[in-house]
Amino acid sequence: MAKIEIYTTPICGFCHAAKRLLTQKGAEFTEIDVMRDPGRKAEMMQRANGGRTVPQIFIDDTHVGGCDELYDLDRAGKLDSMLNAA
Repeated sequence: MAKIEIYTTPICGFCHAAKRLLTQKGAEFTEIDVMRDPGRKAEMMQRANGGRTVPQIFIDDTHVGGCDELYDLDRAGKLDSMLNAA
């Protein structure tokens, strides 16, 4: 199973939607709450090439983007292979 990291805040509906999709896929992920740990936001922005909004999602250190991009990958039939790559 792929290593998945998702930068979130607890008040973000898009974060909840992205986590829901990953959970439905049976994927385990590490959640990094940038509201609770604001120092991690700079890390997120650097990894996400300046992306400031949450969620920012990484699968095996590849920046996927946010919630919309995650759902786009799923609709295109590419998400499952990314999640199962190992």
